[in-house]
Amino acid sequence: MLREARTPEFSGGGEAVETELVFVNDGSSDKTLEILLQHQAHNPNIRVVNFARNFGHQIAVTAGMDAANGDAVVLMDCDLQDPPEVVLKMFTLWLEGYDVVYATRTKRPGETRFKKATATLFYRVLNLLSDTKIPLDTGDFRLMDRKVVDALDAMPERDRFIRGMVSWVGFKQISLPYERAERFAGTSKYPLTKMLSFALTGILSFSTKPLKLASLLGIFSSFIAVLGLVYALYAKFFTGGAISGWTSLILSVLFIGGVQLFCTGILGEYIGRIYNHVKERPLYIVEGYYGYGKSSPKLVRSPVNHVES
Repeated sequence: MLREARTPEFSGGGEAVETELVFVNDGSSDKTLEILLQHQAHNPNIRVVNFARNFGHQIAVTAGMDAANGDAVVLMDCDLQDPPEVVLKMFTLWLEGYDVVYATRTKRPGETRFKKATATLFYRVLNLLSDTKIPLDTGDFRLMDRKVVDALDAMPERDRFIRGMVSWVGFKQISLPYERAERFAGTSKYPLTKMLSFALTGILSFSTKPLKLASLLGIFSSFIAVLGLVYALYAKFFTGGAISGWTSLILSVLFIGGVQLFCTGILGEYIGRIYNHVKERPLYIVEGYYGYGKSSPKLVRSPVNHVES
C-alpha cells in the first residue's frame, strides 16, 4: 500500500524535491511482494515494508509513516481511488504553511448506496459522540508535515484510528475537496464486519459517551422498575386487586436483562482494549525492509528489523 507519495514534478523554490515511495505489503498472499521488489530493483526511490502477516489497514498506515523519512508524508491506498495528481495540490498547500492537508470526498463513484449511507451516518454519529471533531467525508488520504507524523508516532495506542488521531494532535489543517475515482483493480478487502469493527474502534477510541449511555440506560430501567412497583402497590392497596399473569413479569425481566447485557458489552469493549494495550506487544512484525540501502526507516517498532538494500 502506498504510504508516502511525492512525484518528480514536485519542486520547491525552483529546486527539485527529493522523493521516496514507501509501500507496505500487509501480508498479501499473491505476488505483491515479488512485483514490488521487481520495481524497486529499477527505481532507487522505492521502499518496501513487508509484514510477517496481515496486521490490518490502520497498522499498515502506521508502519508506512514509521518508515517514511520525508519532511512531508502522504498517506494513500494503492487502489487508485484517490487520484495521485491531487498530491500536487496538497504539496502546494503545504508550501503555503499548512501542516495537514486532508482530502475531502465530494463524489464516491463505484460505491453502493448502502456504503455511502453508512459512511455518512458514521462520521456524523462519531462527531456527535466525540469531543474531537473529525472532518466529514474524509478518509486517510492526506499530506502531513514531519512534526505531525512525529506526534502521531509518539502516540502508543494499539487500536489506532488515524484520521481521528490527526484531528486530535491539532496543528494548522485545511480541507482539499476532490472527486474520488472508481477502484482501478481488485476488490475491497473491507467487508461489512470489518467496517463495523473499524467504526467501533473510531467511536471507542475518541469517546467515553457509550459508558455514559450505559449509565443512563441503567437509571432509566431502574426508574421503570420503581414505577412498576408503585403501580403494583397502588393496585393492591387502593383498588383491592393484584396484577396477575406472567407476561408482564417476563417482559420486565427480558428488558432489564437486555439492558444489563448491553451495558456489560460496552464495558467489555473498553476493558478488552485496555487488556490489549497492557500486553505491550509490538504493533506489527516486519519480515524485512527493502530498498533502503545505506539509509534506514525513520522509526523501527518491529523487533525483527532486517533491512536489505
